[in-house]
Amino acid sequence: MNSKFIATVFSLAFAFSTTALADDAIRFVPETYPIGYVNQGDVKHIVLKGANISGKDITLENAFGQGIGMTNFKYPTKIAKNSPVTIEFDIDFSEMDGQINPVVVMVGTDGKPYTAKMDGFVVAPFFFSEKLFDAGYYGKGEKREWTFYVWQTDKKDRPDLVLDSASLREFSMKSKNVMLNVDKIDQVKEGGKVPGVKITLTTKGFLREGWELKQQSIRKIVAFKSKKFPRATPEVLIVGYWK
Repeated sequence: MNSKFIATVFSLAFAFSTTALADDAIRFVPETYPIGYVNQGDVKHIVLKGANISGKDITLENAFGQGIGMTNFKYPTKIAKNSPVTIEFDIDFSEMDGQINPVVVMVGTDGKPYTAKMDGFVVAPFFFSEKLFDAGYYGKGEKREWTFYVWQTDKKDRPDLVLDSASLREFSMKSKNVMLNVDKIDQVKEGGKVPGVKITLTTKGFLREGWELKQQSIRKIVAFKSKKFPRATPEVLIVGYWK
């Protein structure tokens, strides 16, 4: 193990132990792990390093992610007092977009939780002029239709989006190639220099199944797929209420 890191860990352990923050804790260096910028669909291996500064041994029962995409955790079951600790895991960024703040939770055998914070930004290959749509009060078989624009984040090529197989059960779409002016995100309009598509999304009739059988609210995730970016997960959300 890197001797510089060990020295840092022990100096931090001493500093924390002499302050008002000296409750039972595991502290990480840095306190918030910088994931940085990653592409949607990437998988990254994360290694968190810190120390047990609680003044007593800690026995861990479990470690998991508070959020989606975190798997394959490796952690020590026992951490001696004032000793370094390493937590490893993988993050799949397929279902993420924009600013993210994942949290790792470690639970001791005494039930006490310990947390580690992270910070990052997931860059999606596509930008939607809108991503949330209202179905209103919806009755079985009624038609609903929404129109929005999509362009690539790099503004170079035209998006190649189509509905994924699951969304085809309830929706259909039409797309039209357009050139967009995206200078103002809240006022996207045609007639600019950015190649994009105008998408018209139409219901085929919502299916009321699963949790919605017991709920009045509607929440439909409409997922798209792309041959150019096969690991990306572009989607929009439809919300409303059953009549």
